[in-house]
Amino acid sequence: MKRIVFLVFTLFMFWGNAQEKITLEECYNWVSINYPLAKQKELLDKQLKFDIDAISAEKLPQFDLSAQATYQSDVTEVPIPNSSVEPLNKDQYKATITANQLIYGGGVVPASVKVREAEAKAMQQQVEVNLYQLKKQVNQLYFSILLLQEKQKLLIAKKGQLEAKLKEVKSGVQYGVLLPSSDKVLEAELLKINQQFIEIEQNKLSLLKTLSSLTGKEISNQTVLNDTEISMDASDSLKRPEISLFNYKKEQLEASKVLIAKENIPKLMGFATGGYGNPGLNMLDNSFQAYYMVGLKLNWNVFDWNATKRKRESLQVNSDIIDNEESVFQLNTSIELDQQLSEIQKLISIIDADEEIVKLREEVLASANSQLQNGVITSSQYITELTNLYESQNELSTHKIQLKLAKATYNTIKGQ
Repeated sequence: MKRIVFLVFTLFMFWGNAQEKITLEECYNWVSINYPLAKQKELLDKQLKFDIDAISAEKLPQFDLSAQATYQSDVTEVPIPNSSVEPLNKDQYKATITANQLIYGGGVVPASVKVREAEAKAMQQQVEVNLYQLKKQVNQLYFSILLLQEKQKLLIAKKGQLEAKLKEVKSGVQYGVLLPSSDKVLEAELLKINQQFIEIEQNKLSLLKTLSSLTGKEISNQTVLNDTEISMDASDSLKRPEISLFNYKKEQLEASKVLIAKENIPKLMGFATGGYGNPGLNMLDNSFQAYYMVGLKLNWNVFDWNATKRKRESLQVNSDIIDNEESVFQLNTSIELDQQLSEIQKLISIIDADEEIVKLREEVLASANSQLQNGVITSSQYITELTNLYESQNELSTHKIQLKLAKATYNTIKGQ
């Protein structure tokens, strides 16, 4: 007999250890890695690399190839009587290749790269912000499943208590101590509990499926969600990813200001042109010739009709908009945190009352149990008191889970 008991105990322990356990933090991490939106970060990195390569290519020599064939109604002639110089052909041909090399660009290329990098940082951070918003959804799913787990535990305890009481009642009915229908009432209540198990199981499966889709992890019905205390610190500063997003947007504006300032700086370029045509550079030689030309070229936009000034003013307005958005975000977040703290304090007070109610219900049930054994009350009256205790325990469990959810939500709002 001892060996059988030991074997059953060993199997139970193995089953308990074999159950997969997950935490809320693990769900957060899975969402940030596996949610389809997270793949955008890698795509943005690739896009940035291509864009920087394209911008940096402006430092390399630029080659232009051109060819043309023309026929003109008149050509230049030498106004010397009886001259031996042949007039140019009216059909002319020219093919050239020109290489342009930027020698001094006023730092436009590096400034353009910095603007693109700053823009990429802001876009990457926007992805982080969007992923972070999913934390609230994870919280709701996680603690809803956790609440169903607790309800299952309470139902199991209630069922065990009823099954034990049913044995006592059947014995009492058999020996004529209790009314013949007393056991039927308990059996009907056990059937109701089985119905509740089915309902909880279906709701749990639905929530687990949603959580699996969100996290990209297969979370089975055997998975146990870790029920740990949620710590929070109301004194910590705000650490939301939106704060970094506002800063990155400001960095992007500053980089754009630097680029605008460099766009009107004179730019020096070297060029080399090689060609073949009829005529060539020697206009008096009416034949196909090869030729080349090298030189320097200076470009300077001296007057841009205040376009640069307007661009700076536009950037300043954009900066003011970002400051305003940040102020609104800070205000709304502060209001949310105050509301959440109020909800936490309310739940703490409710839980204190719940615990007192449960203690009183336990005392009442103990008295009802004694009265049932002595035939003073019926099974229906006993079930009423047992149900009252179960409902009180259920409310206590619900409020405890709600308190953890409220704390997790507070941490999410604060960015902890």
